Amino acid sequence: MRLLVTGGAGFIGANFVRSILAQRPDTSVTVLDALTYAGTRESLTGLDSPDGRFRLVQGDITDAALMSELVANLDPETDAVVHFAAETHVDNALADPEPFLRSNVIGTFTVLEAVRARRVRLHHVSTDEVYGELALDEPRRFTETSAYRPSSPYSSTKAAADLLVHSWVRSYGLHATISNCSNNYGPYQHVEKFIPRQITNLLTGRRAKLYGSGAHVRDWIHVDDHNSAVWQIMTRGHVGRTYLIGADGERDNRSVLQTILRLMDHDPDDFDHVADRPGHDLRYAIDPSALRNELGWTPQHTDFEAGLRDTIDWYRANESWWAPLKEAAEARYTAWGR
Repeated sequence: MRLLVTGGAGFIGANFVRSILAQRPDTSVTVLDALTYAGTRESLTGLDSPDGRFRLVQGDITDAALMSELVANLDPETDAVVHFAAETHVDNALADPEPFLRSNVIGTFTVLEAVRARRVRLHHVSTDEVYGELALDEPRRFTETSAYRPSSPYSSTKAAADLLVHSWVRSYGLHATISNCSNNYGPYQHVEKFIPRQITNLLTGRRAKLYGSGAHVRDWIHVDDHNSAVWQIMTRGHVGRTYLIGADGERDNRSVLQTILRLMDHDPDDFDHVADRPGHDLRYAIDPSALRNELGWTPQHTDFEAGLRDTIDWYRANESWWAPLKEAAEARYTAWGR
């Protein structure tokens, strides 16, 4: 199998590429990435090899000619496109929505047209944020039939992208699947995100930060579990279906922060409250029953504290990767008062 992975130098995409090349010797990967601030060559360091199984192409998914050229190299019978590329950080979307419209909507349209021309299979990676929020005391969780109720410029552009994929399946018979996943954590995540921001704050002598009261609940999943589910869906999922990926990992932000502080030998209450994010969704929760029952997928990283400890260890050992990103990220947060 040959894969074209868009956004393969970003957090989830880079981990996906690394796992595929390590675990599936019969698969080769071409990464297309614009290599903006959140996608770096350094996230793919060490993957170059004489067997030619890995190639990195710097380019934008909105470049129709480039997308067509890359997809033309794929065999419709055996190969696939895995579409991770997206602008993802909600705070950035609130400050400047335009790049999110360009990458998430126009970019996905461009990918769709390229795969439609060659009849190549597509897997589109999305987020649980398209479903909006749940009440903190609500027993319900998101399913593949939940209504779309996006709250932010980020989630609304991802919702638009999902709907484009659905309509290309219906109108053009595109062989595509969609996954909507809960919050990821693990290696190579940009320091603007909640967990790596707190870890690197403590590693650089800064204080940890918590939005508002910290009561907001997220459904955490290790990035490796997310990517193993993506592989299952891409290779065994039913065309046209949406699968929700989650690991029953609901935790409020305050508890997550206090666990990080404790694991890093700090007082669990030694943090600053900062202004809450505008329109901050209260709770996300995934029901992954379809994925587990139909495709037999199960998460392997079910001990959140152990996964968090491993993530902290990775950031301790890889300061050369995140240090160049830290000052710019914190400068943005300072400008936002968060």
